[in-house]
Amino acid sequence: MRIASTVLIVVAGLVAGCAASPPQSDRGALQRQVAETERAFARTMAARDHAAFKSFLSAEAVFLSEPRTFRGRDEVAAAWKRYYEQPQAPFSWEPARVEVLDSGTLALSTGPVRDAYGREFATYTSIWRLEGPGVWRIVFDKGDDTCDCPRR
Repeated sequence: MRIASTVLIVVAGLVAGCAASPPQSDRGALQRQVAETERAFARTMAARDHAAFKSFLSAEAVFLSEPRTFRGRDEVAAAWKRYYEQPQAPFSWEPARVEVLDSGTLALSTGPVRDAYGREFATYTSIWRLEGPGVWRIVFDKGDDTCDCPRR
């Protein structure tokens, strides 16, 4: 009886230990995956493809803009529609740094935002969530001006 109790305690401890620690992921591979997702997201602007832009947004997306915050896929997409209406993209962005949680479920990407002439005027920061196998969607986004330069 004593051996059975000891075995149960050991098994319970192992099960609890497995449940308490998230599965480890290949962080480097996930960082590359998120960086490529960010690049594909940015290509929607260059391609003038608003529908593709919307497909990268989580249903719960929150974009912090001035003077207000846009919430939800539809509201964010509606707010950004104006950036897709002209023949030339008004700006572009690319990831300079990507970090992923050890659990592999959330990631942060950040990098420069450039105007149509290639001049950097802002930095963006985006939070991505893994919403399905290999499917990253943006949940938070915020841009910050890098200078007080007049915009054209």
